[in-house]
Amino acid sequence: MFGGVSFMVEGRMVVAARREGALLLRINPSAAAELLARPGARPALMGADRPMGDGWISVEPAALEGTGLDSWLAPALSFHAAQGTK
Repeated sequence: MFGGVSFMVEGRMVVAARREGALLLRINPSAAAELLARPGARPALMGADRPMGDGWISVEPAALEGTGLDSWLAPALSFHAAQGTK
């Protein structure tokens, strides 16, 4: 799904590891501008040119090194927790 391996929490996708090494994150759309300002982030696309919307971002592999992965998982997991269980 989404061109890689998706990770679900409580039946909802939180993050996906994409084939090219990028990370696809489900985020709070209201935090999109702030997160996109971070190095390595860009709007997520379906295919070559179709935006996925403000609730999805893609993070380049280099931005995930060291503590980078934890710093990117935090907003995705926080948004997931704020949604509650369904």
